[in-house]
Amino acid sequence: MTRAMPNSHTPLRIVCLQPSATVILHAIGELGRVVACTRYCADVVPEVAGGDRVILSDSWTADANQIVAVRPDLVIAAVPYQEKAVSEILKSGSRFLGLAPKTLADIYTDIATIAGAVGATTRGEQVIAEMQRHFNEVRSRTTATKRLRVFCEEWGKPIIASQPWVAELVEIAGGDFLGKPGASISPEEVLRLEPEVIIASWCGAGERVPLEKIVGERGWQQTAAARTGHIFCIRDEYLNTPAPTLLYGLDALAFAIHPELFSRTKGIRQITDVPASQVSYSGP
Repeated sequence: MTRAMPNSHTPLRIVCLQPSATVILHAIGELGRVVACTRYCADVVPEVAGGDRVILSDSWTADANQIVAVRPDLVIAAVPYQEKAVSEILKSGSRFLGLAPKTLADIYTDIATIAGAVGATTRGEQVIAEMQRHFNEVRSRTTATKRLRVFCEEWGKPIIASQPWVAELVEIAGGDFLGKPGASISPEEVLRLEPEVIIASWCGAGERVPLEKIVGERGWQQTAAARTGHIFCIRDEYLNTPAPTLLYGLDALAFAIHPELFSRTKGIRQITDVPASQVSYSGP
């Protein structure tokens, strides 16, 4: 049930069950409205850790009782995830904004929508313009360069290629994205596609992807990427959080694909010593 709020038609108590929403509210200067979020939100916006903010279950495991207890005016989560989780959010009786972006255009829409909901439309448009300006600057520097074949994965078993917005970022950074974004792909198919750059950015893994192990156990030692030492891990939050955090992800991608044009940035790790073939990989 929606409650009237004194002197405002905008929500004053927001629950974020999705890190991207927390990042967006932070970017538009409205983090003070967040009364509860998930531990994953704290990974990308450290400012929400500590204090009196409540840590709740995320979009996968939402709990109605947890939500009701913090008395939100608005819950922001990602859909579609687990049907039960969506039911729990609806059962809480709170206003619910569900996000399901696939492309950069969708992400701009999410920023504008959240900004409009809290009465910060102008700042939302500024954030979008800042993102687009940076993207265009990177694109302009790679226009005349050789485009490299890039395989980028968001999970290791099964191997799942990164999302469509990451494919767009790869293109902006001067690469050609291999495979179908968001789809499973076999190690053998990746090998056949002959990537010149391999990037792993596993959901929830931070920078802890075991690059040496997966290359050796998947038989990727003979890829062009392995032969030239272009195998990287990019911090999960920088590519898998559909929000202004993608600016960091793009900078990391740009260095991975064209280190002759871009400086090394934070959130990226590289291996150059390719291991020998090992036993079949059993996953994270």
